[in-house]
Amino acid sequence: MSNKRRLFLKRLGLAGAASALVPTAFAEANKPAPFNIISRNQTTAAQKEIKLALIGAGIMGTEDLNTALRHTNVEVVAVCDLYDGRLESAKEKWGQHLFVTKDHKEILKREDIDAVIIGTPDHWHQQISIDALNAGKHVYCEKPMVHSVKEGHALIDAWKKSGKVFIVGSQGISSLGNEKAKELLAQGVIGDINYAEGFWARHSPEGAWQYAIPRDASANNVDWKRYISNTEDRPFDPLRFFRWRNYLDYGTGMSGDLFVHLFTSLHFITESLGPDKISAMGGLRYWDDGREVPDVLLGMFQYPDSEQHPGFNLSLRCNFVDGTSGSTYLKIVGSKGSMDVKWDEVVVKTNQTAASNDPFLEEQAKMIQGGEEQRKKLLPPPETVYKAERGYKGAHYDHFGNFFKAIRENGTVIEDPIFGFRAAAPALLCNDSYFEDRFLSWDPVNMKVV
Repeated sequence: MSNKRRLFLKRLGLAGAASALVPTAFAEANKPAPFNIISRNQTTAAQKEIKLALIGAGIMGTEDLNTALRHTNVEVVAVCDLYDGRLESAKEKWGQHLFVTKDHKEILKREDIDAVIIGTPDHWHQQISIDALNAGKHVYCEKPMVHSVKEGHALIDAWKKSGKVFIVGSQGISSLGNEKAKELLAQGVIGDINYAEGFWARHSPEGAWQYAIPRDASANNVDWKRYISNTEDRPFDPLRFFRWRNYLDYGTGMSGDLFVHLFTSLHFITESLGPDKISAMGGLRYWDDGREVPDVLLGMFQYPDSEQHPGFNLSLRCNFVDGTSGSTYLKIVGSKGSMDVKWDEVVVKTNQTAASNDPFLEEQAKMIQGGEEQRKKLLPPPETVYKAERGYKGAHYDHFGNFFKAIRENGTVIEDPIFGFRAAAPALLCNDSYFEDRFLSWDPVNMKVV
């Protein structure tokens, strides 16, 4: 079956199913207006209470829990972290009633916990996730789902056996922007995809992972032995604990932290299973502070022809030395136009909405028309902007909403461990390509290195 025939049939099915997958209040894709509002219907009825525990109470773990607690009938009962200061802070933020511990297995023994949020450094994601699933807990695990590609299948197997809900924390997948882009692509608004690119830029010290180190940090109030127990033995180093993203034993660099978000959005919008060829270049251009990972990274990815989409190429860039303060976006380019996708906005640009000002092309068009000037037509706008409705609570809020809904209704989520691994793997292999200085091949269907 040809690409065009296959995609035509696919779009027929997707267009009909779109109302079940994305917000029903979206404006029509071809509505000739300068911008359209994107929104979703939200239910606020009180439902079964869900009791949470947080494992890893650093910056992202804290943000996750605060967002989760904005939902109705959600309560936190326990917090685990390896630094005393965070446990003390947890009680100040969320109540003195909290059970606090440095051992995540003490959390998992409790029968009053329905689900856990895992906000630890990356090198603990797989083990704690498997432990939690085996203990009968639902899991929200921060991205990337695993620290290395070799860890993926064991976690997927544990999830399948558990019967529990597992969602990966790349929250953009639940955004209005991603959902609208998926709908528009399925409707053929930009034609057949052939190229995509993404960019993530930061410049502030905090944005380059220069996280604050508490003045009292020491081996006396940090469980350093537990922290490094699944990696190389080293003497206590507060930089490796509080600025862990800079070190390969614990973090996954720019691609594991940020590229994975772009892979998640792209795969959701296109229904892709992932690339089959991966390469990367970059360097340590500014933050020469002892870190082991680059602060500028460029990735190139080849997506093969598949049932979901024709083949296309992807380029991703990340820069922590961006003096312009940078920007973050995902652009999807097709045969008829392009989409700039953000979590609360989609900008559609088309290339068939205005006459060319090239004299050669205009003369050629006249010859095709038998020497007569082509009659002018009514044209849709060259750019259509879809914006989130005022009062939109954001992708992070909606992502937890999808998680809690699946728990309460014994349902499923899109970003389960299979989806999460297919987003994490090319990001992690991007690191491998950079450090090994070579192209890598990946089987996106069977999820294995070739």
